[in-house]
Amino acid sequence: MTRLALALALLVAGAAIGLAALVVHATAWGLPLGAAAAVAVLVALPPGVATRLPYALGLTGLFVYAARARPEGDYLVGADPRGYGLLLVAVVVLVGAVVSVPHRRFNAVDNGL
Repeated sequence: MTRLALALALLVAGAAIGLAALVVHATAWGLPLGAAAAVAVLVALPPGVATRLPYALGLTGLFVYAARARPEGDYLVGADPRGYGLLLVAVVVLVGAVVSVPHRRFNAVDNGL
């Protein structure tokens, strides 16, 4: 599987897990379960630009889209502690993905300058 196909699959998987968490976040057990699932998948994926980052972008993108006002004037994510908790999960997953991206170290060649 190429890196692009893997990234697209993980973007869709992140959106799917985000949708599942969004649907059940208003129940007493839904927010902890959704948060645990989102973080568990993030930890299970290997660090990288083609793995954790697309997953986190899919999850966060879905939450940001759901937090916007709908044409009817209501919201899918309420302005209550559970809604803010859901958005906090998105921030934690996104920051965790960005921080865990391995950086490349370049060896500087000393040309005597």
